[in-house]
Amino acid sequence: MKAAIVGASGAVGQELLRVLEQRNFPCDELLLFGSPRSAGSKYTFKGKELEVKLLQHNDDFKDIDFAFVSAGASTSREFADTITKHGTIMIDNSSAFRMDEDVPLVVPECNAEDALNAPRKIIANPNCTTIMMVVVLKPIEQLSHIKDIHVASYQSASGAGASAMAELQEQYCQLTRGEEPTVSKFAYQLAYNVIPQIDVFTDNDYTKEEMKMFNETRKILHSDVKCSATCVRISSLRSHSEAVWFTTEKKLTAEQVREALKKAPGVSVQDDPASKTYPMPLFTAGKDDVYVGRIREDISRENGITLWLSSDQIRKGAALNAVQIAEYLIGR
Repeated sequence: MKAAIVGASGAVGQELLRVLEQRNFPCDELLLFGSPRSAGSKYTFKGKELEVKLLQHNDDFKDIDFAFVSAGASTSREFADTITKHGTIMIDNSSAFRMDEDVPLVVPECNAEDALNAPRKIIANPNCTTIMMVVVLKPIEQLSHIKDIHVASYQSASGAGASAMAELQEQYCQLTRGEEPTVSKFAYQLAYNVIPQIDVFTDNDYTKEEMKMFNETRKILHSDVKCSATCVRISSLRSHSEAVWFTTEKKLTAEQVREALKKAPGVSVQDDPASKTYPMPLFTAGKDDVYVGRIREDISRENGITLWLSSDQIRKGAALNAVQIAEYLIGR
């Protein structure tokens, strides 16, 4: 079996290298592809040094079984036919194809079987904030249909890539030295700040990031649920968090929700207010699961539940989810 990473030098590409090695992904050969800027870079995988090849419109993907693509939506659109024309399964981390009817949008804990129907040989990885939320909501949906969701996200700098993480770190250093901070990746200084905008605004004054949560949740859960989101960039380095409020058709107790989540794949419950036990980005970074706490009945709405979750956006929110999709297909 042969696999490839497109966008190997980026934050998600580097995490894909780590995840594939840590999970002992069953490929005999791994190829790395990138832009002219990253071509020629070298990385180690399973003790071997691999060199990044220039991504081109040629036959380089012939005989490759899986291509993990994380190089941005424009690159995914441009090279999709090149990558898939010989039968390669393209697992795409961008927003390019997520809402296309003939492209499955997959979170293995929720709708793995959708990956079996990919007529274009493209499977889309959802947005990171959506992935984290639906992993938690799926086992609750099985108890009672979720009618509506309100969510506020608290998204770390890592969501904007490796250069954004570096900029945040540099801003703190510059401010400590009394210097004017460099502002490039975000609309405003992120250090000591929160920015209530992720991606551009749409006609309804929700951002694209917020509309992704509305549309992608419905597609993944095969549901008519409506999700209203406010997505906020915060000055943590890695791992996103979300405060989620939702209502169900039947009344559920907090204990019913807690017990369902304890049994759910990909979920770890950390919920003990008496001992101040709850998930935080400081401790969820680098972990595979979505961590959940602050589970309680919503005192403002009938049949309402509210909870808090945190998960590593680069791992489960991107690289790990993509690898799990490939593992599911291999298993089938």
